Amino acid sequence: MIIHETKLMLFADYFQFYIQDENAEGDLSDKWTEEATQRLLAVAEGTIGIGTVRNMDVPVTVKVFDAEPAFKTGMDNVIGQINECDLEVSSGKIVIAGCTDYFPDAKRIALENGIYRARIYYGHLDKLSEDGLDGDDFYEIHLWRTVKTEGIKIVRNRHIAM
Repeated sequence: MIIHETKLMLFADYFQFYIQDENAEGDLSDKWTEEATQRLLAVAEGTIGIGTVRNMDVPVTVKVFDAEPAFKTGMDNVIGQINECDLEVSSGKIVIAGCTDYFPDAKRIALENGIYRARIYYGHLDKLSEDGLDGDDFYEIHLWRTVKTEGIKIVRNRHIAM
């Protein structure tokens, strides 16, 4: 069951935005390796960097669940990439922001401290204008508490035909 949902338009400057524990450093500069860029995901302690296909305003939805949700179904022609990773929350809040947003003004969601699993859906990655400035791409993040970390998992890879 969804216990919280937030919809935002975030400026994905440098083709990315963050979800992080409020007290995390949030520095992913050395985490955006070639591999991380290809999978559209970089992680550091308390921080998830979500890559985008445009460096413009992009729609982002964050849903917090009381348990692991079922995978979105019937969207094979829409969802191009699905990644999972862990996020440890120690401040009681997460922040959702573009990497150049003014941090004090960024959206916050109160969460119980603990380990969360994040499932990131990347939709309509192939629906961009010729100049790459406009598009129908969207990013939906599902979070739920868990008792163990599992690391990064690529559930669906946009570079491999399914």
